[in-house]
Amino acid sequence: MISSESATSVVWGHSALELVVDVSPDGPVGVRTLAAGPRAEHPRATQPLVELMVAGEGRARASHRFSDTALGARMVYAGSARTRDGKWSELHVDVRDERTGLLARTTFRSVDGVAACQVRTTVTNRGDVPVLLHGVTSFAAGFPGAEVGDVELLRGESEWLGEGRWTRHPLRDGVTPDLNLRLHGQPGRGRFAAVSTGTWSTGTHLPTAGLADRRTGQAWLWQVEHNGAWRWEVGERLDGAYVALLGPTDVDHQWQHFLLPGEAFTTVPVSVAVSESGVDGAVAALTAHRRELVRPHPDRSALPVVFNDYMNTLMGDPTTAKLLPLVDAAADVGAEVFCVDAGWYDNGTSWWDAVGEWRPSETRFPRGIAEVLTRIRERGMVPGLWLEPEVIGVRSPMADKLPAAAFLQRGGVRLVEHDRYVLDLRHPSAVAHLDDVVDRLVEDLGVGYFKLDYNVDPGTGTDFAADSAGAGLLAHNRAHLEWLDRLLDRHPDLILENCASGAMRMDYALLSRMQLQSTSDQQDPLRYPPIAVSAPMSVLPEQSASWAYPQPDMAEELFAYTVCTGMLGRLYLSGRLDLMDPGRLRSVRDAVRVFREIRADLAVAAPVWPLGLPAWSDPWLSLGLRSGDVTHLAVWRRDGAGPDVTLSLPHLRGRSVDVDVLYPRELPAWSHSWDQGTGSLTLAPAHHDTASARLFRIAPGGGRGPATPPTGGTAR
Repeated sequence: MISSESATSVVWGHSALELVVDVSPDGPVGVRTLAAGPRAEHPRATQPLVELMVAGEGRARASHRFSDTALGARMVYAGSARTRDGKWSELHVDVRDERTGLLARTTFRSVDGVAACQVRTTVTNRGDVPVLLHGVTSFAAGFPGAEVGDVELLRGESEWLGEGRWTRHPLRDGVTPDLNLRLHGQPGRGRFAAVSTGTWSTGTHLPTAGLADRRTGQAWLWQVEHNGAWRWEVGERLDGAYVALLGPTDVDHQWQHFLLPGEAFTTVPVSVAVSESGVDGAVAALTAHRRELVRPHPDRSALPVVFNDYMNTLMGDPTTAKLLPLVDAAADVGAEVFCVDAGWYDNGTSWWDAVGEWRPSETRFPRGIAEVLTRIRERGMVPGLWLEPEVIGVRSPMADKLPAAAFLQRGGVRLVEHDRYVLDLRHPSAVAHLDDVVDRLVEDLGVGYFKLDYNVDPGTGTDFAADSAGAGLLAHNRAHLEWLDRLLDRHPDLILENCASGAMRMDYALLSRMQLQSTSDQQDPLRYPPIAVSAPMSVLPEQSASWAYPQPDMAEELFAYTVCTGMLGRLYLSGRLDLMDPGRLRSVRDAVRVFREIRADLAVAAPVWPLGLPAWSDPWLSLGLRSGDVTHLAVWRRDGAGPDVTLSLPHLRGRSVDVDVLYPRELPAWSHSWDQGTGSLTLAPAHHDTASARLFRIAPGGGRGPATPPTGGTAR
């Protein structure tokens, strides 16, 4: 563990991480260095470690950004402390403002050997009068040692059916134009800000993003770990780029919080991963860090194959007669969890605006749903149910049974979104209702898996019993996390899938608690692969559940293409297995067998993108997962693509390799050519007129040696 303090700096870290914080009295307290191990000295920091917006203070210079706030510029060093919390080493850096009496403590947490840290800031009012907070950074720092012209911004956009659309472009390209700030002697006023509102934390922009220096390879990748409103921004100061990461703010989210004397407020957590070897290194570091964040659970090592009856299959219309053949077929191919999706509570009426009691339908299951759940258990699978616990339909009997205070509201009126009310989990009646529902289904019916969906976004929040609508929403978000913690404490083996209209809440506030993540509701198998390929930027591979929903009438290559979409993540099956011929059932069974063989590797792997992060319409797509010397590689050829593709695998440069097809093995092989000198693999499908995909295993075949001419062969 690195740990030292002088009159001018605090140094902290370990073998994989070094943090240097400037603390001298003649300048702001700020991050001078955050790197994967010791680096060359940088000039002292000018970006304050903490930026605070409060009523009566504002910014030191007018702008639209969370840099150069009046309080941030004024705060001085007030000490540091080092503590240990289990596997986590912690550094606490205190700054104070004499005028207001505010004390801010920024806490950095890191696990030895992982080049990343989690950060949050706690503000305490040690003055004599209340202070109205309008925004507090969880983390703020300059991106040290980089010329802005060399820096690229990596960011992702998202929406229903089109999750995880990433772009990478220079900061100078429309983000921070070269304004010749040094001539003016002032930092800029603009910024690029990604803002998420409401409770769909990944419904528009992704909370994960990064900066990379093309010249040096230095890269930062961050994530805001909040299941509600957040903001991250990048901009330019006189000495280079800066980053500010926040939860809700007044300007974006109608958030303000009265901090009374003696009271404290803590920001949402964020994490920052660092690398000296570019974005791939930062992704590997953030992946390792995410594995430290997630809650211990048996699912983390078991990684069972899930079959869900919804997507392109029963589509919310389950009955005993339809389910029993599917249960048997899913068990026959090797599924280990069977989840009955939406509709199991529906007695034949329109259920969307009537949900909330979560009682099994008597018309769909004439002899009770227990008949289906018992068959699932008898076939060796864990029974699961779809549940949308946080909402109550406007026609639901529960809408009148619960008090008005148990719902999000504005101005005394319950919020309605798409014919649903949303429970306010600050209220004990709302929590008691959810506990009763889950405990009843687990204890009475033996449910061991829940797909927790969330198909509405109530917007800014609730002003009931809160300083502002945004403050009410933040308290509700935190109460939701506390409910999940207590739920898993009571039922430690219960598996929870995180879903919100697909991946509208794909954040690590929730994913540090829940075991797997639905990546999309996309029903078109041809459009799904870019979502699955980009998912490991946001979520661990072993948590990333992309649908594999092959159908009986699919042509063989499209069938394999569809199944491959689910293979380099958590295999999440659907499709009419009960109507398939023996050949297609055998293909699904082979895929399940392969997944079971590789899933232990996926749980320790780091992702790589041999073709770069995918654009939505790319003709070729590829995702690799590195685990030790083995790389599992999935490649999709889409309609209209060329006859071959060359993939970059620099981690295998200078080595001879074996290239083996894992799935599908029964279809025509793709030819391959390996250039050891450049670390390039060229693949050519046997057919050039159809969408197709393959999953490969690539491993060193002849040891290390000098570069050799390309070798050719057929991947089998």
